[in-house]
Amino acid sequence: MKKSRLLTIITYAFLTFWALIVLFPFYWMVLTSVKDYGAYNAEYIPKFFTLSPTFQNYADAFTTVPLGRYLLNTLLFTLGTTALMLVVITLAAFAFARLQFAGRDIVFTLFLALMMIPNELVVITNFTTITNLELRNTFTGLILPSVTSVFYIYLLRENFAQIPDELYYAAKVDGTSDLRYLRRVMIPICRPTLVTITILKIIECWNSYVWPRLITDDADYYLVSNGIQEIRENGFGRANIPAMMAAVVVISLPLVILFLLFRKQIMSGVARGGTKG
Repeated sequence: MKKSRLLTIITYAFLTFWALIVLFPFYWMVLTSVKDYGAYNAEYIPKFFTLSPTFQNYADAFTTVPLGRYLLNTLLFTLGTTALMLVVITLAAFAFARLQFAGRDIVFTLFLALMMIPNELVVITNFTTITNLELRNTFTGLILPSVTSVFYIYLLRENFAQIPDELYYAAKVDGTSDLRYLRRVMIPICRPTLVTITILKIIECWNSYVWPRLITDDADYYLVSNGIQEIRENGFGRANIPAMMAAVVVISLPLVILFLLFRKQIMSGVARGGTKG
């Protein structure tokens, strides 16, 4: 009994220590964002607190640079990409899990083999395609290469495959179409996984950097990820670290709130995707 309690105390102490290490950069980011520019530069030794916080840096984040436009662009890109991807992967996963057609398993195996292709090669191919279609500096060019995901199709297909075949056959006997069965039966049953995929895709889109940086050179289409570089170079200047940290806090806050609200769904969805039977 004593050994078990001691082990529990040690485990929680280690987890608390590790949590402090992980959360410290976020604390430092928020702390820096509320420090006055002059006070920050006067600190020869960094201080871990401030007695005179200011929110002027947050006001500057929206007035000195077009941070609001960057946020709106990112929101449109994220919602459009996520919505289209959910339609594509749901239909693809349903086809691989329930429909019977020649070479289904071979096609799915080849489809999974795409995960072995280095991402750099995919980016080069997408860049060439979008450029040839003259879709650079458009939301269409930003969104199109991200409307599918082999991994998410695999994850959702494994969930669909866990639903008993008897439900599908009974629905077909009653004259239910495949799309209606998908909408009325499979999607409600696999809702936790769909919620998890949606949240993970939102986070992925919000943090996307390489592709938007390649395909856009017009500030009107900048997302928050590559807008940060514009802020650093042409906005506050490299020396105004507090103002930059304020912009980063504003950009990071939506994802932090999203994760805190749906953390249980994320964990349960991932666990469900990896469990059979």
